Amino acid sequence: MQERNDAVHPNPAPVAGHSARLHIDRVRMGVRLPNGHMAAWLVMLGLAWACFQLWIASPLPEMLGVAVFNQARIRSLHLAFAVVLAFLAYPAFRGSPTDRVPAGDWVLAVLAGLSAGYLAVFYDSVSAHTGNPNAVEVGIACLGVALLLEATRRVLGLPMVLLALLLLNYILLGEHMPDMIAHQSASVSKTMNHLWLTTEGVFGVALGVSADLIFLFVLFGGLLETAGAGSYFIRSAVALLGHFRGGPAKAAVVASAATGMISGSSITNVVTTGPLTIPLIKRVGYAPEKAAAIEVAASVNGQVMPPVMGAAAFLMVEYVGVPYIDVLKHALISAMVSYLGLLYIVHLEAVKADLHGLPRRRVARWQHTLGQFSIGFVGVVSVLALVSIVGAVVHMLMPQRSFAVMAIVLLLAYVLLLWLSAPHAEAVASADVPITSMPELGPTLRSGMHYLLPVGALVWNLVIEQVAPTRAAFWATVFLGFIVVTQRPLLAWFRGVGSLKNAGWQGAQDLLEGLAAGARNMVTVAIATATAGILVGTLTLTGVGLVMTDLVTALSGGNIIVMLVLVAMICLVLGTGLPTTASYIVVSTLMAPVIVSIGAQNGLLVPLIAAHLFVFYFGLMADIMPPVGLASYAAASIAIANPMRTGWVAVRYSMRMVLLPFMFVLNPQLLLIGVNGVAHTLLTLASATLAGFAFISVNQAWLLVRSTTSERLVMLVAVFMLFHPGLFMDPLVAPYRQLVGDAAEAALVEAPKGAQMRVFFSGSTLEGEGVERGVLLPLGAQASNAPLRLEHSGISAERSAEGFRVHSVAFGSHAAKLGIEQGFRIDAVEVPTDRLSKEWMFLPALALIGWVVWRQRRRRTPEVRTA
Repeated sequence: MQERNDAVHPNPAPVAGHSARLHIDRVRMGVRLPNGHMAAWLVMLGLAWACFQLWIASPLPEMLGVAVFNQARIRSLHLAFAVVLAFLAYPAFRGSPTDRVPAGDWVLAVLAGLSAGYLAVFYDSVSAHTGNPNAVEVGIACLGVALLLEATRRVLGLPMVLLALLLLNYILLGEHMPDMIAHQSASVSKTMNHLWLTTEGVFGVALGVSADLIFLFVLFGGLLETAGAGSYFIRSAVALLGHFRGGPAKAAVVASAATGMISGSSITNVVTTGPLTIPLIKRVGYAPEKAAAIEVAASVNGQVMPPVMGAAAFLMVEYVGVPYIDVLKHALISAMVSYLGLLYIVHLEAVKADLHGLPRRRVARWQHTLGQFSIGFVGVVSVLALVSIVGAVVHMLMPQRSFAVMAIVLLLAYVLLLWLSAPHAEAVASADVPITSMPELGPTLRSGMHYLLPVGALVWNLVIEQVAPTRAAFWATVFLGFIVVTQRPLLAWFRGVGSLKNAGWQGAQDLLEGLAAGARNMVTVAIATATAGILVGTLTLTGVGLVMTDLVTALSGGNIIVMLVLVAMICLVLGTGLPTTASYIVVSTLMAPVIVSIGAQNGLLVPLIAAHLFVFYFGLMADIMPPVGLASYAAASIAIANPMRTGWVAVRYSMRMVLLPFMFVLNPQLLLIGVNGVAHTLLTLASATLAGFAFISVNQAWLLVRSTTSERLVMLVAVFMLFHPGLFMDPLVAPYRQLVGDAAEAALVEAPKGAQMRVFFSGSTLEGEGVERGVLLPLGAQASNAPLRLEHSGISAERSAEGFRVHSVAFGSHAAKLGIEQGFRIDAVEVPTDRLSKEWMFLPALALIGWVVWRQRRRRTPEVRTA
């Protein structure tokens, strides 16, 4: 699991009397805490890694023509830094020394770094005889794989190592496996070449995303945390919600939503926010197990929250083949429903136990409270809104100079917000200081609004400027680094307190700690993605993915619901003990194609993004599920609670995360697929949110008062009507009609921009197997003929008497990811039938919920009168 950021999280206010120099020896780079020069060397190594990543993400290599690396070399050097830090900063065993680095670990670190960096140094030589490695290269590869697995054991534990060893044995001993999973065994030379000397295994797409994107976002998070933003988010949430029923628990949920966009691990979220929030939740009356379970559920929710999603968002861009913005759009509703649902769970638990919030410092008049809320909360929202609006206007008026103009605007906004926050800078105390009473709302919110500017800059670059995600993250990180360095001197100047020189040195110390924190936290991610590459390499070398499809098909008997349940259970097992990134790579590689393939065979066309989000959710649930739910163990240790009971309570609190994936696979509208216009989007969001609340009421057996069995059953029917209205409408009137020939071609031409067309193919695979496959094919902009529309998805086709014949499929395109191959024929397309909109089913659902509310209000009224 990822290490907690143990560097000091300072108060933004200058620290008087701070010695004017950098304290490298204070920065922690892992489990080990060496002294003197060894500590400095570890920090310098982490800083070198961070600088290397910033260099390759910047425009400078292309502008200067200096140190320009290709993807293979970047991935190789990225892993070299990670494995060296893993051996130096993580001891081999519990009893190993932590105050120094033994000579043996130095030797292993050097060997691991050389093995991982071999591809970068000898790339031309390796490329010259691809597929035919010499004895030295095979030896280097064997050593590299062995040392990578040892680094994985130290950093992540045994589960991922055992999985990798199982896969290696499967590659080498395929002929001796049971008939159902047997394959032609590969030699050691072929296996090591595939896994270590190509970009099909360890140095594949997953490690590439880690090197290109994930590092920058983890670095961004490390700088935010060091700057004091983590404490700011938590205390702002408490100031906003702490006085409500169960307020600290609600604040924990909101704080995890905020930190979820910068955290790459649910366990990291628990150990970062938990020490503050769990004691708060217990203080207002929640049982220890419930307090820990709320933090677990909130932290796991943080991994499904855009824009980072535990770094899985960036991997989905590569695996699904859709733009980054589309991934965020598809994930948004389910994340919001999940978070709002958790707030509702916390509220119901508080109502049932008659709990209250934190005491206010003073009884405030409603006018004062409203004024503070307006200045604070609305100000926070306005910062992000203004950055987006101003950026859009500048881009429209000065498209060629918009970047320079916005850079000046953001700098001026930063200085202004910091000046406004100067009187309140001490409202956000250190993250380690416990919260014992309600922080002042206005001063707390105003004290750190400048932390939102880098987030606004990131969104502006991605959405308005349409900058590549790597470059957008680079500029946002540079801006945040500037804030980290300058906020202390500027605050000292504005407040006239402390020494500017000491404040400047402390700002430099903050930058050093933030860069080191980013490198430290990336060791886990880089090692995880590299080791997960062994799974990807196994899949491409052996075809084990087809075996998984056959296995689930045989067990499910073609039943869609049984298939999804089996896939969910397998994902829970595969995700056990793995960090978020590695879990997603494993479950998506093995199980996402299974959902798409079996669904198509049985009439359910599942969008590829829906399949990936389904397995992602259930891989995350392994962090909660006893007996190995690591997030539950971490939270239980903070709450001094029973880990098993904590895990099961957290599972109960997370049941909406179990239902949601089933619903968006069966009804992709919940992922905003097939949703057109603002009104339709708002209706989808409102119905999904109400369905989530209704399901929670069923799960908690409480709405206004305790629910009866009949009321829970009625509410459950309403839940399915709201989540999946087609379940009730489709048996009455078929949702689609099939078109062939000229009608099919006309439908392809006339489909709206970006439509997901239901297209049915037939043909033979390269292995000679006959297939008939239906897919949801995304179409681009409208065009004058069908072949041009198909080109957007990577299909080159021409019209024939039998239909459209596929001439070629672009490598890595959406069509290729859906399994379309050269020689396939498009037989038909399906378009929606003219029928009553399925959203009309929302009305009887509302009537059923209204009936339950009416019954419970009648039961609650006598209780109120008696009281």
